[in-house]
Amino acid sequence: MPADARLLEGDSIEVDQSALTGESLPVTAKAGSAVFSGSIIRQGETDAMVYATGTKTYFGKTAQMVQEANTESHFQKAVLKIGDYLIVLAVALVALILIVALFRGDKVLTTLEFCLVLLVAAIPVAMPTVLSVTMAVGARLLAKKEAIVTRLSAIEELAGVDVLCSDKTGTLTQNKLTLGDPFSVDGIPGDKVILWAALASRAEDKDTIDLAVIGGVKDDKELKSFQVLHFQPFDPVHKRTEATVKGTDGKQFYVAKGAPQVILEMSINAGEVKSAVEDAINDFAGRGFRSLGVARADEVGKWRFVGMLPLFDPPREQAKATITNAIKMGVKIKMVTGDQLAIARETSKQLGLGSNILDANSLGDDKKDATAQQAKAIEDADGFAQVFPEHKFHIIDVLQKHGHIVGMTGDGVNDAPALKKADCGIAVSGATDAARAAASIVLLTSGLSVIIDAIKESRRIFQRMNSYAIYRIAETLRVLFFMTLAILVFNFYPVTAVMIVMLALLNDGAILSIAYDNVLYKNKPESWNMRLVLSISTVLGVIGVAAAFLLFYLGERVFHMDRLHIQTLMYLKLSVAGHLTIFLTRTRGPFWSIRPARILWIAVLGTQTIATLIAVYGLFMAPLGWKWAGFVWAYALVWALINDRVKLLAYRIFDPTKPALLTKKPVDRTAEIASRAYELYQQRVHGESQQDQDWLEAERETRGDRPAEKKIA
Repeated sequence: MPADARLLEGDSIEVDQSALTGESLPVTAKAGSAVFSGSIIRQGETDAMVYATGTKTYFGKTAQMVQEANTESHFQKAVLKIGDYLIVLAVALVALILIVALFRGDKVLTTLEFCLVLLVAAIPVAMPTVLSVTMAVGARLLAKKEAIVTRLSAIEELAGVDVLCSDKTGTLTQNKLTLGDPFSVDGIPGDKVILWAALASRAEDKDTIDLAVIGGVKDDKELKSFQVLHFQPFDPVHKRTEATVKGTDGKQFYVAKGAPQVILEMSINAGEVKSAVEDAINDFAGRGFRSLGVARADEVGKWRFVGMLPLFDPPREQAKATITNAIKMGVKIKMVTGDQLAIARETSKQLGLGSNILDANSLGDDKKDATAQQAKAIEDADGFAQVFPEHKFHIIDVLQKHGHIVGMTGDGVNDAPALKKADCGIAVSGATDAARAAASIVLLTSGLSVIIDAIKESRRIFQRMNSYAIYRIAETLRVLFFMTLAILVFNFYPVTAVMIVMLALLNDGAILSIAYDNVLYKNKPESWNMRLVLSISTVLGVIGVAAAFLLFYLGERVFHMDRLHIQTLMYLKLSVAGHLTIFLTRTRGPFWSIRPARILWIAVLGTQTIATLIAVYGLFMAPLGWKWAGFVWAYALVWALINDRVKLLAYRIFDPTKPALLTKKPVDRTAEIASRAYELYQQRVHGESQQDQDWLEAERETRGDRPAEKKIA
């Protein structure tokens, strides 16, 4: 169709709207129905009146929405907040140093030179680089899991996704029309009903319904033993296919399949079976199945209704287990489909998503802000049916405005606006070029399970970025406050400008290895808690300042070191203690709770060996010697242990979310069951789908075969 049009009087037609809705099955359009630009007329002909062209059509509006869609990255917001906090603090402290220096009559040029170096060192210029490298390394890991990242910040967004709007066809389901259990009359075997329907089908036409019916025949040899003498294809007037068939005994008979009501009307046994057939039609319709009536005649015109075949798009293997895992991880799955409401409800029921499926037409005007009632309905819904591109865009917009980080999967041109609008747009396997261009992540493997794997990996990556952010802020505060207070109180520059530059180079260079660190992902969506990040880093920074002044006091008053050697002493302390801080910030629990990656150990030990050698032999500073270097290392290690205890206390104060250790929690083995069900599926490489049996078997093994847990008295 080149334009949007409304059908006038005439026969109904079969319209393929896959470019708009993503659903592969054609829909029947009658007089008065609208057909849209980009759709394809598969069967029939009629007159229509054009009412929209170009950008005014549904397809044109889709392209326009892609251009308008724009979502600000939470990663960018976080980096800007951290940067603003440190820059404002650094500028204020440098201004204070300048004022005091001028008041004291210090050399202006020397003071300005030092302030400039201090200001540059305080600004976290390496932070975007380190975080980007961390995400780039994560993108490489995601690529191994068949998920290609096209926008790096999408990794951080994916870690925070709490609502995933998933396309039904091809993602939650197999996008393969399949036969259900047939309904038959007069005790006729179901296999015979399928066989006769297959004889009234033709594979050469590549019709999805015909291919599904033929695929339902268990014995291909039996099907090939019949000879089709004449085949009459489907047309919108008769609404059925017919075939004249010669059997293996040489006798001729006739078979037909089509709309159940049409097949029933032409059958001579309609009066006998009508009540049972109508009940079956209503049952299939209520479950969202398409129905095909089947009839057979031994004489011309004397048709007998023999049964009905239900057709549906079955759920993917392990889709139910994957959804259970997603819910366990704090991600709400909302099914989004262009299919009818009944089909959406039945699919949702099979997948365990819930039964609260909304008709997208009930969501209100997508050009206006949703009312509080409409927004609540969208948040509470388990899925949406009869969805068009503007509906998807509207759903995502409403969820984002109510504080959700939204992921969206899609594959067609119709999905492009929503993919670009979502915080993390995911183009599934086999997606169109338009969908891939709009998406942030492109999947190379079908199904939902790869998305869940990607979420787990993205949460690990987020943990690494969060660890670095706390470390970077704490170290910057440590240097800033120590330098400022030393200058203001003691009128002494504890480290030189060259030392500050060397600290920045060695520390930021080695810390890139955090991109490979060992971390554990959380079973809830991640987000930047700036209050917590700044609070923990400020506490660690202040404690570091106290430790630095204590060492300064020991060096000057107890050990009576001269100022040049004190500067070297403080340089080595700031360097060693700074890198030990990363081992504290990388875990929320004690520093030993998660073993660091080997590359992180090597990087830290390597750079600190260099820093120690520089201090010992006096490169750009007074030589310190091995004795004092060993003392600084021991001092830094002791304070690292103290800082770790302080960190645990700070978390308890600023984020008291951990349950009491002695609180007995109910044992939830849903994740174990889902994992075992997937193992059973992998062991059964070939064979029919049996996801429910897999789940029950996994549940029996996980709960029933284990010895009962001992109760705590």
